Amino acid sequence: MSIPEAIVHEHDVIVIGAGGAGLRAAIEASATGAKVAVICKSLLGKAHTVMAEGGMAAAMGHVDDRDNWEVHFADTMRGGGYLNNWVMAEHHAKEAPDRVRELEAWGAVFDRTKDGRILQRHFGGHRYQRLAHVGDRTGLEMIRTLQDHGIHQGLDVYMEMTVIALLRSGGRIAGVLGYDRERGRLRVWRAGAVILATGGIGKAYRITSNSWEYTGDGQSLAYEAGAEIMDMEFIQFHPTGMVWPPSVRGLLVTEGVRGEGGALRNSEGRRFMWDDIPEAYKNQVAADEEEAWRYVCGDKNAQRPPELLTRDHVARCINREVKAGRGSPHGGVFLDIAWIKSRVPNGEEYIKKKLPSMYHQFMQLAGVDITREAMEVGPTTHYCMGGVRVDGDTQMSSVPGLFAAGEVAAGLHGANRLGGNSLSDLVVFGRRAGESAARWAKEHGAAPVDNAQVESETARALAPFDRLNGENPYAIQSDLQNVMQRLVGMVRVQSELEEALGHIASLRARAANCGVVGHREYNPGWHTAIDLRNLLLVSEMITKSALLRPESRGGHFREDFPLRSEECTGFNLVASRADDGSMNIQRRQRPPIRADLQAIIERMK
Repeated sequence: MSIPEAIVHEHDVIVIGAGGAGLRAAIEASATGAKVAVICKSLLGKAHTVMAEGGMAAAMGHVDDRDNWEVHFADTMRGGGYLNNWVMAEHHAKEAPDRVRELEAWGAVFDRTKDGRILQRHFGGHRYQRLAHVGDRTGLEMIRTLQDHGIHQGLDVYMEMTVIALLRSGGRIAGVLGYDRERGRLRVWRAGAVILATGGIGKAYRITSNSWEYTGDGQSLAYEAGAEIMDMEFIQFHPTGMVWPPSVRGLLVTEGVRGEGGALRNSEGRRFMWDDIPEAYKNQVAADEEEAWRYVCGDKNAQRPPELLTRDHVARCINREVKAGRGSPHGGVFLDIAWIKSRVPNGEEYIKKKLPSMYHQFMQLAGVDITREAMEVGPTTHYCMGGVRVDGDTQMSSVPGLFAAGEVAAGLHGANRLGGNSLSDLVVFGRRAGESAARWAKEHGAAPVDNAQVESETARALAPFDRLNGENPYAIQSDLQNVMQRLVGMVRVQSELEEALGHIASLRARAANCGVVGHREYNPGWHTAIDLRNLLLVSEMITKSALLRPESRGGHFREDFPLRSEECTGFNLVASRADDGSMNIQRRQRPPIRADLQAIIERMK
């Protein structure tokens, strides 16, 4: 296979991914005068960002004037188990309000307070009402706004493309190799800098809120290009995904339901979240249902409902109720928003106005009217806190010229992400990545593409066509999802993690012999074979990292090490590719936090 087969494109900056982070990065890079390409695996507008419903966290103080960036910073650090990149946490807390106002200036239509300011709602782990929102369709509004603004920036958008390799030359990034999913034609994009904004890894699991695109592409591409990958043991299981009917199992039920007063109940009708309040939050949780409701209504003297504790804790409490036999008929628990009709005039219309997407989602998909009956919900694989290790200021990885922003980048969220921090993360660090990448490309120019690497990667991508009697890639992916769901899920133990590693090794051997039939045009089996390589790689990273962290913290819960270890606070786990191709995972000591930021944390405790 020779390089002349490939269509070659020339740009200054390439952005892989067209969600919130990718679009914001592209807008910023283009604003500097750089020629920018946006490559997306699906169609423009189909980004996973549209599934983020509840809001974007920013300490604007519109509803509660006690809120400020210091409180947001402390909340983020505490929620992340103090493993966060504190440089990123500071930037995020300080810059998020400006990014919200920027979206508003570009046309985003946020819900408003009575005096006309942007309305903010409660969310788990946040001390005050902090989430700017558009009903329960905030991510959709973000994508609409960024697309409308970005389309005037002169971006070149390549839709329905799969990237199969990052091209390197002289120790730095030189471009991207991929193919169009419709025809299977190879393409090379040459550029001075590449920004990864590819999202997460949810399709490594059986039950997930993530859509089909989330196969760990960015993490795997970066790893194989020589970048360091950090914190992959920390997987967030969102406490509330749909559990019925089976066709939509795992589909997200926004935390906004709980922010508006939704109560979690077991089969006995009891609000079980009061049974287990973490020590760090005991003075921040309402004493009873009356105080919890006053908090929802904005009483500054009231404490939060226990349903608004951090996602990792709520998910484990739901799991406990189900295992104890107090779950709902289909293996979840009940999320009840209908109960607030007794508290709110014209309650049915109030619920429909506050949660329009949830009302239609349950009515159309499950035949459940949430204004009259409870939803059945349970934990679903939702978010990966780990990813490409980046510089906290520039978002550049350990490979010169390679940047990352959004879920594919590690650092901001530490061991556990607070709800709503994801949307503000996208625009805060998308902007920083775009600015830094454009500057890098201008200063260093484009490196020559190595034709030998293009030929080698192309041969690897096309190899399944030579194995007509090879194994079905769908069967391998299904088996991998079962292994990860069963053995590397919300509750982990050493013996099961070791068993999972054995299965992953066997699945990798099977994947090396998988085959596809037909040709490259419209061939979903081939696309799945390409995705398998990435899914197996991130699954190995998650499992090995989980074995090497002997404690429970945030999204990582070890049943054999149920407590947090002070020793483990001092390091992150970093994966890198060894010279022999094996995976090397090492403890990386964390830099000491700046004294003024540590003082903020201590004061907020």
